[in-house]
Amino acid sequence: MSSQPFDYDLFYVLHDVARLLRTRFDRYARSFGMTRAQGVILLKLHLQPGLSQNELAEILEVEPITVARLIDRLEASGLVKRCADPNDRRIRRLHLQPAAEPILAHIKRYREEIHDELAAGLDPAAWASAGEVLHHMKNKLSAENANHDPHVAVGE
Repeated sequence: MSSQPFDYDLFYVLHDVARLLRTRFDRYARSFGMTRAQGVILLKLHLQPGLSQNELAEILEVEPITVARLIDRLEASGLVKRCADPNDRRIRRLHLQPAAEPILAHIKRYREEIHDELAAGLDPAAWASAGEVLHHMKNKLSAENANHDPHVAVGE
Protein backbone atom coordinates (compact mmCIF):
# COMPACT_ATOMS: atom_id res chain seq x y z
CA MET A 1 0.00 0.00 0.00
CA SER A 2 1.07 3.52 -0.69
CA SER A 3 1.79 6.10 1.98
CA GLN A 4 -0.13 8.72 -0.03
CA PRO A 5 -2.98 10.58 1.64
CA PHE A 6 -6.30 8.74 1.53
CA ASP A 7 -7.80 11.14 -1.01
CA TYR A 8 -5.07 10.07 -3.48
CA ASP A 9 -5.67 6.36 -2.96
CA LEU A 10 -6.56 4.82 -6.34
CA PHE A 11 -9.63 2.95 -5.06
CA TYR A 12 -10.96 5.98 -3.22
CA VAL A 13 -10.46 8.24 -6.25
CA LEU A 14 -11.96 5.62 -8.60
CA HIS A 15 -15.05 5.35 -6.41
CA ASP A 16 -15.37 9.13 -6.19
CA VAL A 17 -14.94 9.67 -9.94
CA ALA A 18 -17.58 7.01 -10.67
CA ARG A 19 -19.98 8.68 -8.22
CA LEU A 20 -19.39 12.12 -9.74
CA LEU A 21 -19.90 10.77 -13.26
CA ARG A 22 -23.17 9.12 -12.21
CA THR A 23 -24.36 12.33 -10.55
CA ARG A 24 -23.58 14.36 -13.66
CA PHE A 25 -25.32 11.85 -15.93
CA ASP A 26 -28.34 11.92 -13.59
CA ARG A 27 -28.68 15.66 -14.27
CA TYR A 28 -28.19 15.14 -18.00
CA ALA A 29 -30.78 12.32 -18.18
CA ARG A 30 -33.34 14.49 -16.36
CA SER A 31 -33.08 17.01 -19.19
CA PHE A 32 -34.70 14.31 -21.36
CA GLY A 33 -37.29 13.43 -18.74
CA MET A 34 -35.46 10.17 -18.02
CA THR A 35 -33.50 8.61 -15.22
CA ARG A 36 -29.89 7.48 -15.43
CA ALA A 37 -31.11 3.87 -15.21
CA GLN A 38 -33.35 4.38 -18.25
CA GLY A 39 -30.45 5.94 -20.16
CA VAL A 40 -28.21 3.02 -19.26
CA ILE A 41 -30.88 0.58 -20.46
CA LEU A 42 -31.05 2.37 -23.80
CA LEU A 43 -27.26 2.16 -24.14
CA LYS A 44 -27.18 -1.54 -23.18
CA LEU A 45 -29.93 -2.37 -25.68
CA HIS A 46 -28.14 -0.37 -28.35
CA LEU A 47 -25.00 -2.47 -27.76
CA GLN A 48 -26.84 -5.77 -27.19
CA PRO A 49 -30.25 -5.76 -28.90
CA GLY A 50 -32.62 -8.53 -27.94
CA LEU A 51 -31.67 -8.93 -24.30
CA SER A 52 -34.37 -10.32 -22.03
CA GLN A 53 -35.45 -8.42 -18.93
CA ASN A 54 -33.73 -11.03 -16.75
CA GLU A 55 -30.47 -10.76 -18.71
CA LEU A 56 -30.63 -6.98 -18.45
CA ALA A 57 -31.31 -7.18 -14.70
CA GLU A 58 -28.25 -9.41 -14.27
CA ILE A 59 -26.04 -7.03 -16.26
CA LEU A 60 -27.31 -4.01 -14.30
CA GLU A 61 -27.14 -5.91 -10.99
CA VAL A 62 -30.71 -5.08 -10.03
CA GLU A 63 -33.83 -7.14 -9.41
CA PRO A 64 -35.87 -8.18 -12.49
CA ILE A 65 -38.91 -6.29 -11.16
CA THR A 66 -36.85 -3.08 -11.19
CA VAL A 67 -35.99 -3.60 -14.86
CA ALA A 68 -39.61 -4.49 -15.64
CA ARG A 69 -40.81 -1.17 -14.22
CA LEU A 70 -38.12 0.78 -16.10
CA ILE A 71 -39.02 -1.04 -19.33
CA ASP A 72 -42.71 -0.30 -18.72
CA ARG A 73 -41.91 3.44 -18.74
CA LEU A 74 -39.57 3.19 -21.74
CA GLU A 75 -42.17 1.19 -23.64
CA ALA A 76 -44.90 3.70 -22.77
CA SER A 77 -42.62 6.43 -24.13
CA GLY A 78 -42.20 4.54 -27.39
CA LEU A 79 -38.47 3.97 -26.88
CA VAL A 80 -38.40 0.20 -26.28
CA LYS A 81 -40.49 -2.68 -27.53
CA ARG A 82 -40.98 -6.11 -25.95
CA CYS A 83 -40.96 -8.87 -28.58
CA ALA A 84 -41.70 -12.56 -28.24
CA ASP A 85 -38.67 -14.85 -28.21
CA PRO A 86 -38.97 -17.24 -31.18
CA ASN A 87 -37.65 -20.16 -29.11
CA ASP A 88 -39.37 -19.61 -25.76
CA ARG A 89 -42.78 -17.97 -25.52
CA ARG A 90 -42.20 -17.14 -21.83
CA ILE A 91 -39.34 -14.77 -22.71
CA ARG A 92 -39.78 -11.26 -24.07
CA ARG A 93 -36.81 -9.79 -25.96
CA LEU A 94 -36.17 -6.06 -25.72
CA HIS A 95 -35.52 -3.93 -28.78
CA LEU A 96 -35.07 -0.22 -29.27
CA GLN A 97 -37.67 1.70 -31.22
CA PRO A 98 -36.67 4.34 -33.79
CA ALA A 99 -37.67 7.07 -31.28
CA ALA A 100 -34.65 6.06 -29.14
CA GLU A 101 -32.15 7.01 -31.86
CA PRO A 102 -32.18 10.80 -31.23
CA ILE A 103 -31.69 10.22 -27.50
CA LEU A 104 -28.79 7.85 -28.18
CA ALA A 105 -27.27 10.47 -30.49
CA HIS A 106 -27.50 13.05 -27.68
CA ILE A 107 -25.93 10.60 -25.23
CA LYS A 108 -23.11 9.94 -27.70
CA ARG A 109 -22.43 13.69 -27.96
CA TYR A 110 -22.60 13.98 -24.17
CA ARG A 111 -20.02 11.20 -23.82
CA GLU A 112 -17.74 12.90 -26.35
CA GLU A 113 -18.06 16.22 -24.51
CA ILE A 114 -17.31 14.69 -21.11
CA HIS A 115 -14.34 12.83 -22.60
CA ASP A 116 -12.97 16.06 -24.11
CA GLU A 117 -13.52 17.95 -20.85
CA LEU A 118 -11.89 15.33 -18.63
CA ALA A 119 -9.02 14.52 -20.99
CA ALA A 120 -8.14 18.21 -21.54
CA GLY A 121 -4.61 18.89 -20.41
CA LEU A 122 -3.69 15.21 -20.19
CA ASP A 123 -1.12 13.53 -22.34
CA PRO A 124 -3.10 11.14 -24.61
CA ALA A 125 -0.73 8.36 -23.54
CA ALA A 126 -1.72 8.93 -19.90
CA TRP A 127 -5.41 8.65 -20.84
CA ALA A 128 -4.71 5.42 -22.75
CA SER A 129 -2.66 4.09 -19.83
CA ALA A 130 -5.47 4.82 -17.38
CA GLY A 131 -7.87 2.94 -19.66
CA GLU A 132 -5.52 -0.04 -19.78
CA VAL A 133 -5.22 -0.12 -15.99
CA LEU A 134 -8.98 0.06 -15.54
CA HIS A 135 -9.61 -2.68 -18.13
CA HIS A 136 -7.06 -4.88 -16.40
CA MET A 137 -8.78 -4.35 -13.05
CA LYS A 138 -12.21 -4.97 -14.60
CA ASN A 139 -11.09 -8.20 -16.29
CA LYS A 140 -9.59 -9.55 -13.06
CA LEU A 141 -12.68 -8.69 -11.04
CA SER A 142 -15.01 -10.05 -13.75
CA ALA A 143 -13.11 -13.34 -13.85
CA GLU A 144 -13.30 -13.56 -10.05
CA ASN A 145 -17.05 -12.87 -10.11
CA ALA A 146 -17.60 -15.48 -12.84
CA ASN A 147 -15.96 -18.09 -10.60
CA HIS A 148 -17.80 -16.97 -7.48
CA ASP A 149 -20.61 -19.13 -6.14
CA PRO A 150 -23.53 -16.68 -5.70
CA HIS A 151 -25.01 -18.89 -2.99
CA VAL A 152 -22.05 -18.45 -0.64
CA ALA A 153 -22.52 -15.52 1.68
CA VAL A 154 -19.84 -12.86 1.93
CA GLY A 155 -17.37 -13.72 4.65
CA GLU A 156 -17.96 -17.47 4.51
